[in-house]
Amino acid sequence: MLNTNSYQEKFDALQVCVLIPTYNNAATLSRVIEEVFAYTNNIIVVNDGSTDSTREIIDTFSLRIESISYQHNRGKGWALRKGFKMALLKGYQYAITIDSDGQHFAKDLPLFLEKIQQVPDAIIIGSRNMNQESVPGKSSFGHKFSNFWFKVETGISAPDTQSGYRLYPLLLLQDFRFITRKYEFEIEVLVRAAWKGILIESVPISVYYAPKEIRISHFRPFRDFTRISVLNTVFVILTFLYIRPRNFFRAFGDKKKRRQLLDDHLFNPHHTDELKAVSIAVGILMGILPIWGFQLATAIFLSIVLKLNKALVIVAANISIPPMIPLIIFLSYKMGSFWMGPRALNITFDRNITLQAVYDNLQQYIYGSITLAVVASVLFGLISYGLLKICKRNASVVA
Repeated sequence: MLNTNSYQEKFDALQVCVLIPTYNNAATLSRVIEEVFAYTNNIIVVNDGSTDSTREIIDTFSLRIESISYQHNRGKGWALRKGFKMALLKGYQYAITIDSDGQHFAKDLPLFLEKIQQVPDAIIIGSRNMNQESVPGKSSFGHKFSNFWFKVETGISAPDTQSGYRLYPLLLLQDFRFITRKYEFEIEVLVRAAWKGILIESVPISVYYAPKEIRISHFRPFRDFTRISVLNTVFVILTFLYIRPRNFFRAFGDKKKRRQLLDDHLFNPHHTDELKAVSIAVGILMGILPIWGFQLATAIFLSIVLKLNKALVIVAANISIPPMIPLIIFLSYKMGSFWMGPRALNITFDRNITLQAVYDNLQQYIYGSITLAVVASVLFGLISYGLLKICKRNASVVA
């Protein structure tokens, strides 16, 4: 027999509420609320502009639950954000979100309570069994699609990033300024939380998909999938241009992590001499190419995509540090003179080498810097490969 008082005490002690966003699910909403009551009275229902009898159903529970209603449908993300705000105002530290269409089971609520006691500063996702025959094809595809891009954007493997059955640590999310309002919010909150270092954990849950002929879904395949795809595109760009470089430099600034970083990358015994030489060559290439402001970011991006030695790529890309810039400009102009012929500008290596000189003779500089980048990368790559082989030979002789 279910001990209702026992669970209520746990919900109160942990300051957890159950948040139910709903839109035109009058057929199932009452049953979902009643099932949750078997575990807790800490319930907040957000009526996201429903046009059916949802409002009347909520009114029948008005003395036992908290609720928010507004006239126009704004989207699931907006409803969750409104619910989070009310939960914080009511003094809750956590909110478990459960869908109102009957897909989720209240009997899984204790799993979230147990998990949050083990990892109190985490988002807990209810991981569904997506191998059931009743799972719609579009849900199965969306599940795999979402998990893949989440791994790309965060480096975290999560079994079910589309599940709406979740526990959110409200205090850790209260300062976030979210930008999405519909289904893509559930992706935004996971990715941005992971970028902030908030743990992403999972618990296995049951799931029910009603037969196709009676199933109600407000997900619009073309419009919502497009919005999700645009969001993932933005997140992937931010990941490679900002998040991963930021994480690398943060790790490099920590003494213990820096030592580990050097062991994993710079002195990595699992990387071949060829890979290390190519990493240096790519770093030199990116450091000289005329893409000022994007040289290091591009180098890091390529090191991740090509699975190179990131530390060596970054070190080599810093060939364009300020003291080296006059020499690089001078050599670029010299290389560019071969392409310009009689129109070439002849310069000497002195203080007259300035950025203004680059702007005044941009074509020669661009031709020359690209040529210099290719030549220098090949040269440094070959020299590095030779030195690595010599060092390895000497080490074996000493041993």
